[in-house]
Amino acid sequence: MPTALITGASAGLGEEFARQLAGRGADLVLVARSAAPLERLAADLRDAHGVAVDVLTADLVVADDVQRIVDRIADPEHSIDLLVNNAGFGLPLHFADNDIDDEVRHLRIHVEAPMRLMHAALRSMRGRGGRIINVASVAGFISRSTYSACKQWLIGFSRWANAEYAADGVTVTAVCPGFTHTTFHERMGLAPGHEGIPAIGWLNAPDVVREGLRDAARGRAVSIPSLRYKVVVALTKVLPASVTARAARRGRV
Repeated sequence: MPTALITGASAGLGEEFARQLAGRGADLVLVARSAAPLERLAADLRDAHGVAVDVLTADLVVADDVQRIVDRIADPEHSIDLLVNNAGFGLPLHFADNDIDDEVRHLRIHVEAPMRLMHAALRSMRGRGGRIINVASVAGFISRSTYSACKQWLIGFSRWANAEYAADGVTVTAVCPGFTHTTFHERMGLAPGHEGIPAIGWLNAPDVVREGLRDAARGRAVSIPSLRYKVVVALTKVLPASVTARAARRGRV
């Protein structure tokens, strides 16, 4: 059976990746900060699908915790066939008003941690094959504070790595959803319905994950779930940056 390691697996898109991959028969390594939700999810998936599920509690802004996950990926006796870099959190858009230490942690979890885990995965997967999915965002195509900057890096690096390591049998896909119904915004203190986004702008997590897995299986470097957000991304290529930047201020995150 293939084995997938998923970061940020205790809720949201990470949990949905776990559920869909377990449903396809994949064994799992689930990573998140909170042990209790991971253990509950692991027990549920073992019972429902009969797959092996390991739980690793780690905070990916902490260097020692990141190293533990790197070591697990690099373990030749327990190889990882699919890495899903999903862990992350959001900050208010006003960079100058945010605590700079929070911004540094934000950068570490969205850029440094995925980079380190990808480095370990690529070294392990070269020659035998494998897949890497980086959960990015359509925000990576629009100027929207440091969150956009982090996701721009993830998209750009995924494009390059997908082309660079295709000959080694490794695909790298940046999955770029728009606003998605998860607990992401609630963790920022925004109750459902108070995010400043109209109903038409929202996606459902199962659809995002299903399309992301499909595009990764096809070897695509970038996956943009839903037609409406494909149109949004297409418009960012032709509209002036000043226009897209103003549009990006909509919403409170």
